Amino acid sequence: MPTDGVNKKRRRFLVATTSVVGAVGAGFVAVPFIKSWLPSAKAQAVGAPVQLDVSSLKAGQLLKVQWRGQTIGVLRRTPETLKLLPEVDPYLRDPESLESDQPPFAQNEARALKPEYLVVNMHCTHLGCIPQFVPQVGPQPFEEHWDGGFFCPCHKSKYDMAGRVYKGVPAPTNLRIPPYSFIDGNTLVIGVNPKGAV
Repeated sequence: MPTDGVNKKRRRFLVATTSVVGAVGAGFVAVPFIKSWLPSAKAQAVGAPVQLDVSSLKAGQLLKVQWRGQTIGVLRRTPETLKLLPEVDPYLRDPESLESDQPPFAQNEARALKPEYLVVNMHCTHLGCIPQFVPQVGPQPFEEHWDGGFFCPCHKSKYDMAGRVYKGVPAPTNLRIPPYSFIDGNTLVIGVNPKGAV
Protein backbone atom coordinates (compact mmCIF):
# COMPACT_ATOMS: atom_id res chain seq x y z
CA MET A 1 0.00 0.00 0.00
CA PRO A 2 1.53 3.32 -0.98
CA THR A 3 2.18 5.69 1.90
CA ASP A 4 3.06 8.70 -0.22
CA GLY A 5 1.35 11.83 1.04
CA VAL A 6 0.62 10.43 4.53
CA ASN A 7 1.67 12.77 7.32
CA LYS A 8 3.22 10.40 9.90
CA LYS A 9 3.53 13.09 12.55
CA ARG A 10 -0.15 13.93 12.25
CA ARG A 11 -1.10 10.24 12.44
CA ARG A 12 0.99 9.78 15.65
CA PHE A 13 -0.60 12.92 17.13
CA LEU A 14 -4.14 11.66 16.36
CA VAL A 15 -3.38 8.19 17.78
CA ALA A 16 -1.88 9.71 20.95
CA THR A 17 -4.77 12.17 21.37
CA THR A 18 -7.36 9.43 20.87
CA SER A 19 -5.55 7.25 23.43
CA VAL A 20 -5.47 10.06 26.01
CA VAL A 21 -9.15 10.91 25.47
CA GLY A 22 -10.04 7.20 25.74
CA ALA A 23 -8.07 6.81 28.97
CA VAL A 24 -9.70 9.90 30.50
CA GLY A 25 -13.14 8.61 29.45
CA ALA A 26 -12.40 5.19 30.95
CA GLY A 27 -11.39 6.93 34.18
CA PHE A 28 -14.69 8.84 34.32
CA VAL A 29 -16.56 5.56 33.86
CA ALA A 30 -14.40 3.59 36.32
CA VAL A 31 -14.46 6.04 39.27
CA PRO A 32 -18.22 5.80 39.98
CA PHE A 33 -18.10 2.05 39.40
CA ILE A 34 -15.25 1.56 41.90
CA LYS A 35 -16.84 4.00 44.38
CA SER A 36 -20.00 1.87 44.31
CA TRP A 37 -17.98 -0.92 45.95
CA LEU A 38 -17.14 1.25 48.97
CA PRO A 39 -19.59 1.46 51.90
CA SER A 40 -21.66 4.64 51.98
CA ALA A 41 -21.11 7.32 54.61
CA LYS A 42 -24.34 6.18 56.26
CA ALA A 43 -23.13 2.57 56.36
CA GLN A 44 -19.78 3.66 57.80
CA ALA A 45 -21.54 5.76 60.45
CA VAL A 46 -23.72 2.82 61.53
CA GLY A 47 -20.67 0.85 62.63
CA ALA A 48 -18.74 3.82 63.98
CA PRO A 49 -18.17 4.16 67.73
CA VAL A 50 -20.66 6.33 69.63
CA GLN A 51 -19.29 8.87 72.11
CA LEU A 52 -21.45 10.00 75.06
CA ASP A 53 -21.05 12.53 77.84
CA VAL A 54 -22.48 10.75 80.91
CA SER A 55 -21.84 13.60 83.37
CA SER A 56 -25.47 14.77 83.22
CA LEU A 57 -26.91 11.25 83.66
CA LYS A 58 -28.67 11.22 87.04
CA ALA A 59 -28.46 8.26 89.42
CA GLY A 60 -31.16 5.76 88.49
CA GLN A 61 -31.55 7.21 84.97
CA LEU A 62 -31.32 5.12 81.77
CA LEU A 63 -30.15 6.65 78.50
CA LYS A 64 -30.74 4.80 75.20
CA VAL A 65 -28.59 5.25 72.09
CA GLN A 66 -28.25 3.47 68.75
CA TRP A 67 -25.07 1.62 67.78
CA ARG A 68 -24.82 -0.74 64.79
CA GLY A 69 -28.60 -0.86 64.53
CA GLN A 70 -28.98 -1.97 68.16
CA THR A 71 -30.43 -0.11 71.14
CA ILE A 72 -27.77 0.31 73.82
CA GLY A 73 -28.77 1.35 77.34
CA VAL A 74 -26.49 3.28 79.68
CA LEU A 75 -27.77 3.07 83.24
CA ARG A 76 -26.28 5.05 86.11
CA ARG A 77 -26.81 2.84 89.15
CA THR A 78 -27.07 4.00 92.74
CA PRO A 79 -24.97 2.53 95.58
CA GLU A 80 -28.22 0.99 96.91
CA THR A 81 -28.82 -0.74 93.57
CA LEU A 82 -25.30 -2.19 93.59
CA LYS A 83 -25.80 -3.53 97.13
CA LEU A 84 -28.90 -5.44 95.99
CA LEU A 85 -27.11 -7.31 93.16
CA PRO A 86 -25.86 -10.25 95.30
CA GLU A 87 -29.31 -10.68 96.87
CA VAL A 88 -30.90 -11.78 93.59
CA ASP A 89 -28.20 -14.36 92.72
CA PRO A 90 -30.32 -17.36 93.84
CA TYR A 91 -33.08 -16.33 91.39
CA LEU A 92 -30.78 -15.96 88.36
CA ARG A 93 -29.92 -18.47 85.63
CA ASP A 94 -26.30 -17.30 85.18
CA PRO A 95 -25.38 -15.03 88.13
CA GLU A 96 -21.64 -15.12 87.35
CA SER A 97 -22.19 -14.43 83.62
CA LEU A 98 -20.23 -17.51 82.56
CA GLU A 99 -22.48 -18.21 79.53
CA SER A 100 -23.06 -14.64 78.41
CA ASP A 101 -21.86 -12.54 75.47
CA GLN A 102 -19.69 -9.84 77.02
CA PRO A 103 -16.12 -8.56 76.96
CA PRO A 104 -13.86 -10.17 79.60
CA PHE A 105 -13.65 -6.87 81.51
CA ALA A 106 -17.38 -7.14 82.23
CA GLN A 107 -17.31 -10.58 83.82
CA ASN A 108 -17.90 -9.34 87.34
CA GLU A 109 -20.93 -8.87 89.55
CA ALA A 110 -21.72 -5.39 88.19
CA ARG A 111 -20.90 -6.50 84.59
CA ALA A 112 -19.16 -3.17 84.09
CA LEU A 113 -15.85 -1.32 83.86
CA LYS A 114 -17.14 1.11 86.48
CA PRO A 115 -19.81 -0.44 88.74
CA GLU A 116 -21.81 2.80 88.69
CA TYR A 117 -22.48 2.51 84.92
CA LEU A 118 -24.16 -0.44 83.22
CA VAL A 119 -23.70 -0.35 79.43
CA VAL A 120 -25.93 -3.03 77.95
CA ASN A 121 -27.47 -4.15 74.67
CA MET A 122 -31.18 -3.65 75.35
CA HIS A 123 -32.41 -6.45 73.04
CA CYS A 124 -33.85 -9.45 74.88
CA THR A 125 -31.75 -12.56 74.27
CA HIS A 126 -34.93 -14.54 73.54
CA LEU A 127 -36.32 -12.91 70.38
CA GLY A 128 -34.88 -9.40 70.42
CA CYS A 129 -37.70 -7.32 71.93
CA ILE A 130 -36.66 -4.28 73.98
CA PRO A 131 -37.31 -4.90 77.71
CA GLN A 132 -38.86 -2.16 79.82
CA PHE A 133 -36.75 -0.61 82.55
CA VAL A 134 -38.52 -1.16 85.90
CA PRO A 135 -36.27 0.35 88.60
CA GLN A 136 -38.80 0.17 91.45
CA VAL A 137 -37.95 -2.30 94.22
CA GLY A 138 -40.84 -4.38 95.53
CA PRO A 139 -43.39 -6.91 94.31
CA GLN A 140 -44.46 -6.46 90.68
CA PRO A 141 -47.24 -8.17 88.71
CA PHE A 142 -44.57 -10.22 86.94
CA GLU A 143 -42.25 -10.94 89.93
CA GLU A 144 -42.91 -11.15 93.65
CA HIS A 145 -39.22 -10.74 94.60
CA TRP A 146 -38.19 -7.72 92.48
CA ASP A 147 -35.13 -5.61 93.20
CA GLY A 148 -35.36 -3.55 90.02
CA GLY A 149 -34.25 -4.43 86.52
CA PHE A 150 -35.64 -5.08 83.06
CA PHE A 151 -38.88 -6.82 82.07
CA CYS A 152 -39.56 -7.94 78.50
CA PRO A 153 -43.29 -7.54 77.75
CA CYS A 154 -43.13 -9.77 74.66
CA HIS A 155 -42.54 -13.11 76.41
CA LYS A 156 -42.07 -12.16 80.09
CA SER A 157 -38.28 -12.52 80.38
CA LYS A 158 -36.76 -10.72 83.36
CA TYR A 159 -33.28 -9.31 84.03
CA ASP A 160 -31.78 -7.75 87.12
CA MET A 161 -30.03 -4.35 87.36
CA ALA A 162 -26.88 -5.92 85.86
CA GLY A 163 -28.80 -7.38 82.91
CA ARG A 164 -28.58 -10.93 84.32
CA VAL A 165 -31.48 -13.19 83.35
CA TYR A 166 -33.83 -14.77 85.89
CA LYS A 167 -34.50 -18.52 85.99
CA GLY A 168 -37.65 -19.93 84.38
CA VAL A 169 -38.04 -17.37 81.58
CA PRO A 170 -37.67 -17.83 77.80
CA ALA A 171 -34.46 -15.76 77.49
CA PRO A 172 -31.49 -18.17 77.49
CA THR A 173 -28.70 -15.79 78.52
CA ASN A 174 -27.97 -12.47 80.18
CA LEU A 175 -28.31 -9.26 78.17
CA ARG A 176 -25.23 -8.70 76.00
CA ILE A 177 -22.57 -6.18 76.97
CA PRO A 178 -21.10 -4.32 73.96
CA PRO A 179 -17.46 -3.28 73.75
CA TYR A 180 -17.01 0.12 75.41
CA SER A 181 -14.47 2.24 77.23
CA PHE A 182 -14.08 5.59 78.99
CA ILE A 183 -11.96 8.35 77.48
CA ASP A 184 -12.12 10.19 80.79
CA GLY A 185 -14.36 10.25 83.86
CA ASN A 186 -17.35 11.62 81.93
CA THR A 187 -16.91 10.41 78.33
CA LEU A 188 -18.03 6.94 77.33
CA VAL A 189 -17.29 5.39 73.92
CA ILE A 190 -19.49 2.51 72.78
CA GLY A 191 -17.80 0.26 70.23
CA VAL A 192 -14.20 0.49 71.50
CA ASN A 193 -12.73 -1.76 74.18
CA PRO A 194 -10.36 -0.24 76.75
CA LYS A 195 -6.66 -0.26 75.84
CA GLY A 196 -5.16 -3.63 76.62
CA ALA A 197 -8.56 -5.36 76.76
CA VAL A 198 -9.27 -8.26 74.41
